[in-house]
Amino acid sequence: MMLEKTTRMNYLFDFYQSLLTPKQKSYMSLYYLDDFSLGEIAEEFEVSRQAVYDNIKRTEVMLEEYEDKLGLLQKFQERKKIIEKLKELAKETKHQEEIMSLLTALEKLD
Repeated sequence: MMLEKTTRMNYLFDFYQSLLTPKQKSYMSLYYLDDFSLGEIAEEFEVSRQAVYDNIKRTEVMLEEYEDKLGLLQKFQERKKIIEKLKELAKETKHQEEIMSLLTALEKLD
């Protein structure tokens, strides 16, 4: 469960980090990407552990709200599934090489 949440937060952070404040970006990056503890982040920024915890929890809620409204992660995951299905189908056609090339180009756009 925790790994799933971490993975989801990392994806949401990737998609929506430009909408966060510099402090929110720093806390989330240190906590989720660099695996810092709340205490280590608190020490780094000279604030309480509770302040870091509250900021991270508020930011997580914000990221989920952005996803609810914009759906970038959901669309990304759906595109990924469709591309995988198309790759499977491409194996059954005489245009396999051309289709695979186009699918690879499409993946690079994400």
